Amino acid sequence: MHSKLSPTQLLGLLILAAGAMLVHGYHPFVEDGEIYVPGIKQQLNPALYPYNSGFFASHAHLTLFPNLIAESIRITHLPFEWGLLAWQFLSIFFLLVACWRVGRLAFRDSQAPWGGVALVASLLTIPVAGTSLYIMDQYLTTRSLSAPAVIFVLLNALERKLGRAALWAIFAVLIHPLMAVFGLSYALLVVWMSRTESGSQTQTASLSLLLPFGLFPPVTDAYREVLETRSYFFLLRWAWYEWLGLLAPMGLLWWFHRIARKQNLPVLDLLCRALLGFAAFYFAVAVAASVPPGMARFAELQPMRYLHLVYILLFVFAGGLLAQFVCKRHVGRWLLLLVPLCAGMAFAQRQLFPATPHLEWPNAPPKNDWVQAFVWIRQHTPLDAYFALDPSAMALAGEDQHGFRAIAERSRLADRMKDSGAVTMFPALAEFWRDQVRAQEGWQSFEVEDFRRLKREFGVDWIVVERAGVDHMDCPYRNRTVSVCRVN
Repeated sequence: MHSKLSPTQLLGLLILAAGAMLVHGYHPFVEDGEIYVPGIKQQLNPALYPYNSGFFASHAHLTLFPNLIAESIRITHLPFEWGLLAWQFLSIFFLLVACWRVGRLAFRDSQAPWGGVALVASLLTIPVAGTSLYIMDQYLTTRSLSAPAVIFVLLNALERKLGRAALWAIFAVLIHPLMAVFGLSYALLVVWMSRTESGSQTQTASLSLLLPFGLFPPVTDAYREVLETRSYFFLLRWAWYEWLGLLAPMGLLWWFHRIARKQNLPVLDLLCRALLGFAAFYFAVAVAASVPPGMARFAELQPMRYLHLVYILLFVFAGGLLAQFVCKRHVGRWLLLLVPLCAGMAFAQRQLFPATPHLEWPNAPPKNDWVQAFVWIRQHTPLDAYFALDPSAMALAGEDQHGFRAIAERSRLADRMKDSGAVTMFPALAEFWRDQVRAQEGWQSFEVEDFRRLKREFGVDWIVVERAGVDHMDCPYRNRTVSVCRVN
């Protein structure tokens, strides 16, 4: 079926992308933004982050993502924060374009692609079972670009445009190798199944060959300690509702496959059956990698992240079926479905970031006390300043998961929140991370001699503390929540 977009359809997708940002919010420096944004900023200014850059640079070295974003900002001369916003919007737009084209191939009804796109746009920040992922984050990450890329691989494979599929595959691998593995293996499975059923012969490599087991070092005590901070790596630690988020999509996909058979929708039928096989394979890998204790060294593969692709396609299929058989062209039915969904998602996002505006527009004066302090640090301290702050600061009430490095553009001692995530992917950092985190134990009761110990051991010369200041220390910045002090 012809799946090219007309100008009117493109405009509709642009409006939906803008609406999705308004519903789900925009927070460029929160959560994993603390990993990705410093990598981009260091590309633009190599003098930044002279200490501890390994906690974000290890990710940056595996992807062209920071190079791509930094180079686009150089070429366009956009201010940095406006550049991030533009990429975030484009990422959502291209994801919706890819979903629309999937719907166009899977359904005959012209309304079905819009139903799928509307459902995906309404649920961008729904948690993907127990994986600690959303369909699309409220900030720019490598997944923001890899998600539409792997769907375009699938689309071009279905349309037998193998050259284009190969180009999208290369792009996905260069941006996010792990997520690319999931997308490529699903596309290969779809092609293999379609050719087998049509009677042609083909050969395909085992999906297990995509998993480089030999690259993973033995588990040290330090690495085991950091793995304990990521319970979602291990299936047996998932809560019941996370298991529901794992199993319910499988039941729905089976149901959709039966509907597709009855309604003579062969592409939808193929995609659902392939997705069930894809899910079964990676679930088996996840069980093998997370249940036996001796397999903990493979936890960094995070095989359950296959659910990210499953959720995207599940909502495309569900929205298409709703459009074709339930809501059709009845505006009232669509409002009854989408308005509560969007309101619920917006409300959930406000609960996640209660001390921060729902949309953190570029260059807007910060209203969050922690962000105000980080901006002051960026503007008033030298580039080689080395900071320490509560290693669990991102989890504190009112901090709202804002990243210090991403905003302040200064080095800091290791933290428990995001730096531990880097260690799970790069075990060589484990001992380094553990030494620094242990040195900061008891942070809330630290006095001047404790901060001076950090200076002697690590060279820290500045601190951020959640109080009015520290006796006998020079604290040039204070607000109602935090103080910024020199360590003499």
